[in-house]
Amino acid sequence: MIVQDHFVTPGAKGRPISLDITVDTDNRDAPLVIFAHGFKGFKDWGTHNLVARYFAQNGYRFLKFNFSHNGTTAEEPTEFADLTSFSENTFSIELDDLKHVLDFAASGAAFKRTDEVYLIGHSMGGGISIIHTAEDSRIKKLITMAAVATFRNLWPRQAEKQWKLTGVMHFPNYRTGQQMPVKSTLLDDLDKNPERLNIIVRATEITQPWLIAHGDADPTVPLNHAEELHAAQPNTKLYIIPGGDHVFGGTHPYIAKELPQILKNFCDKCITFLQSD
Repeated sequence: MIVQDHFVTPGAKGRPISLDITVDTDNRDAPLVIFAHGFKGFKDWGTHNLVARYFAQNGYRFLKFNFSHNGTTAEEPTEFADLTSFSENTFSIELDDLKHVLDFAASGAAFKRTDEVYLIGHSMGGGISIIHTAEDSRIKKLITMAAVATFRNLWPRQAEKQWKLTGVMHFPNYRTGQQMPVKSTLLDDLDKNPERLNIIVRATEITQPWLIAHGDADPTVPLNHAEELHAAQPNTKLYIIPGGDHVFGGTHPYIAKELPQILKNFCDKCITFLQSD
């Protein structure tokens, strides 16, 4: 039987991280996959629960979590109800969060102690996952989906001067209609940590097996980001998805009970990759 267990663990700056683990009750010691969501994302977005279930059906525990400053709350896990915390997010905060999640997995507090994990990161979470994989030997294999090769893809470069001048920039959420504020401390974080937060440089340092997946019809993060990552680390496997958009066919909300075919194909590709030597 497939079940989903829910937990909370401390994250960056003491803020909580909500997480869940989907697992087959007959295989609670299965290898652990951790999923890191992207910008304006959350662990229960669209197809994420179906993906978790699919991995559990195929022999894995699947842990997904909300970054501590992603703007959701325990009371409203699928809404951006806390725009104050969202505005204070930085890339270093997300790296701290990801470390906290791996520490939680290694602690044995909720399930059998896990020192080796597989990591999947989407979009901005893909960039975070690349950096953390270069820093953390507990990550056995890395998979990135529609990952950014530079964090500065997330906004127009010409907007930075005004952003720093006013101290905040608003990012529209076309699904909810919200204008989501991000303080210029995020830019300060990039400026203060240029080497650590350089995704391409970190990519060159990764020694673990790495699958780069990207759709050739991605309107949000162009395919050339995947090509740049592959060029920086030629030992990667590059999987270009014909017709794939930024979320591989997913939507939010997603009411179907089966994965969209493109996303199912991606999951199958991931499982084959994780099972290979």
